[in-house]
Amino acid sequence: MTTIVVGGHSRNVGKTSVIAAIIASWPQYPWTAVKISSHWHDAEMPPALGGREELCRIEEECCRDNSTDTGRFLQAGASRSYWVRIQEGRLHEALPKLMPVLNSNPHVIIESNSIVNHIQPDLYLMVFRYDIEDCKESARETIRHAHAIVAVNYSKISPLWMRDFPNAITGIPIFPLADTPKLPQELREFISLRL
Repeated sequence: MTTIVVGGHSRNVGKTSVIAAIIASWPQYPWTAVKISSHWHDAEMPPALGGREELCRIEEECCRDNSTDTGRFLQAGASRSYWVRIQEGRLHEALPKLMPVLNSNPHVIIESNSIVNHIQPDLYLMVFRYDIEDCKESARETIRHAHAIVAVNYSKISPLWMRDFPNAITGIPIFPLADTPKLPQELREFISLRL
């Protein structure tokens, strides 16, 4: 089984684009793509089930279009695509429900930071976008697991949040990426070694 995890320092940094590009670059693999998130829109807040809040919701995507991240995974060529919503800080409790999905296919690609605290992927790519200033705590906690950094809109002038990472990223290869869905050849070769 091959498991790739793609995380990022913030929302909207290009994680979904990187995953879609990986799926499209290796169409010979029947990817199962999983997006794990902890944010719920107000209308989707987990209801009480038997007096208890819903811990985890797993929904399989059926629509191959660009209107959702999970639809983009299917459009890129994934065999199956899931959106998993888990209450903040409760991923460890949701693992029994999540693991059957992650073990359902020999080629799984996951969009998440926190999952690397619970599984050991074959490849963990951290997406840094140099023109976005926000930085999630989950990125600070999991950067030490990263095998490589995908640097979107890479600049010699590092954003302020980068000062939190200098020791953690020492020795981790950095692959600059323009704001485009195409993977650079060097990154393709790096990923190929793990597939």
